[in-house]
Amino acid sequence: MNRSARAALIVFVFSCFFSNVEAQQQTSQEEAVRPFQIQVDDTVLKDLRERLDRARFPDQIEGSGWDYGTNLGYMKELVDYWLTKFDWRAQERRLNQLPQFKTRIDGLDIHFVHQRSKEPNALPLVITHGWPGSFAECLKVIGPLTDPVAYGGRAEDAFHLVCPSMPGYGFSDKPRQPGFNADQVGEVVTKLMARLGYTRYGAQGGDWGSAVTSWLGAHDAEHVVGIHLNMVWTGPPPGVANPDEGVPAWELERAKKRREWWQQGESGYGEIQGTKPQTLGYGLTDSPVGLAAWIIEKFRAWSDSGGNIESRFSKDELLTNVMIYWVTGSIASSTRLYYETRHHPLAMSRVNVPTGVAVFPGELVFTPRKWAEARYNITQWTEMLSGGHFAAMEEPQLFVEDLRKFFRSLR
Repeated sequence: MNRSARAALIVFVFSCFFSNVEAQQQTSQEEAVRPFQIQVDDTVLKDLRERLDRARFPDQIEGSGWDYGTNLGYMKELVDYWLTKFDWRAQERRLNQLPQFKTRIDGLDIHFVHQRSKEPNALPLVITHGWPGSFAECLKVIGPLTDPVAYGGRAEDAFHLVCPSMPGYGFSDKPRQPGFNADQVGEVVTKLMARLGYTRYGAQGGDWGSAVTSWLGAHDAEHVVGIHLNMVWTGPPPGVANPDEGVPAWELERAKKRREWWQQGESGYGEIQGTKPQTLGYGLTDSPVGLAAWIIEKFRAWSDSGGNIESRFSKDELLTNVMIYWVTGSIASSTRLYYETRHHPLAMSRVNVPTGVAVFPGELVFTPRKWAEARYNITQWTEMLSGGHFAAMEEPQLFVEDLRKFFRSLR
């Protein structure tokens, strides 16, 4: 080999080496777990105030209350509070007391809270929220779950807690391609837990979080020790001649009543979000009052509030959740999950890992235990005395106690 050929070979080898180093550095940077703090620009808050100040309200049938949707009187009261008393910066500081991070998974920046316990034998636990909630649903349970002794519990019940914002929600990136359904959210959560170094963990969820958690139990059973659900969507088991056989009459009646309540008065939002989320998104992205009305009506109807929304949630709690959607412009991307899941059905696989179910009386649906057992390996079934769809916010103590009890034998 002559001198020029040797020189060319050396240049080639070195270029390959440094290209590989650069590629590895790029990959390392993309997969890095980066600290995150919420810092909403002043211009966003100024714009919000201006929009609230010039809000146009619809009329309302006299004496109709909440029958036609969000009550006009309550909405005016809430907007006045939003303008004159609600302090986003105070809520921002409160949220920023939590250890928050971002990391890039499948081309998307994923936001999450990662609160490690001081207890050395704590079990990692991921809690996935739903719609119209956010990671803020976890606020009341983070302390009791990660530091049980400080809340009257036992050290051996401690968890390392991960609370992600689902893709398309809050401070996580929005999926840019069609077909990103709840199964793909499950894939993201699986990769997040692996990136955090957790090879053995539990999972919990309600609403969309129930679908994601079920996916984890079915598809990451090598690492998931068990799942806990506060909402089970399963209908009658397919392929059974008489699925009602052996189901207590009171369970069938309860399931029927909840189904009728849902179909007659509550399912419209899902039809819109599952068919035309983009059209809906223009109004809710442009109007903070419209956004709040759309979300808050669900917090009233789906909670165990007896019609009095503030018996379960304070105005600050309601508005903090709404603000997470507003400041991130994520309402349209959040509702697209309904469209994607409708057009790309979920993989309803059998879940063989131990499953705990907390049945709250105000939940949207009720599934008889025998039907649920056709899909899940149910080892704990708890009938709660109170609480609804937003279990961790409504009944944090019951929620925490049921989680602790379920995972004790799985640690």
